[in-house]
Formats: sequence, structure tokens, C-alpha cells
Amino acid sequence: MKLIATNDAATRLTGQNVLQLANDVDPSTLALDGVERIDLQFPKFTDGRAYSQAFLLRRRLGFQGELRATGDVLIDQLVQMQRSGFDSAVLRADQDTAAAEVQFSRFASFYQGDARTIAPLFARKSPPAAGPQ
Repeated sequence: MKLIATNDAATRLTGQNVLQLANDVDPSTLALDGVERIDLQFPKFTDGRAYSQAFLLRRRLGFQGELRATGDVLIDQLVQMQRSGFDSAVLRADQDTAAAEVQFSRFASFYQGDARTIAPLFARKSPPAAGPQ
């Protein structure tokens, strides 16, 4: 997942076809043809509706472009954001990007599937090779 500091120039619209979506909008009602990036809003860290929007966009609507988390984005949310289908996140101003990177190394894998990797862990692992007995 790409992490972006609030004051980074990458947070600005750069000529891409970007859709900024409020967290109370149903993504299934939108025309997504030609949309390259969708910015999903977290107005407060306690409001998780953008997780549902991201999952819906990835799994049910098949959106292949970038999903970016914006708003009140904290380090503690990043792993779940990635599992919900987000590609990037604009961190709240008081969050440290270096500390945020550590979150991804803490959780190497998950038993359950997620927005990108549908199969659970047991279905993804190859069976052990037969060795000497």
C-alpha cells in the first residue's frame, strides 16, 4: 500500500480521471467507465463506511483502478484498509509514514480471504512436498 503524507503533492488531482466519493454514496449507482482513481472519505476514524465502499468496488463491481483512503486516516487502520481493497492512503497530518510502514510487517498473512485474495490461507498454501519417511 502506498502511504502519502497529508502535505505531499501526490494528494492533489493530477489530470487523472478521479472520483471523490462521500462515504454515504452507494458505489453501485455510479458509472465507473474511465475512472482511474476513487478517493474514499473517512470523515472520522470511527466511521468505517468507506471500508464497505472499497470492498464493494473491488469484489462486486470489479473496479481495477486506484482506491485511495482520505480524511481521518490513522496508522491503526492501514492493514484493514489494504485488506478491504485500498491501494493508497493519505495519512492524517499527525501520523508518521515511517511508523505506518511497520504495520505491514507485523501481519505477514491472514487466514481469511480479503478483497484481493479471495481464497482462505489453507486453500492458498501448496501441500508439503513428500520427503523421506
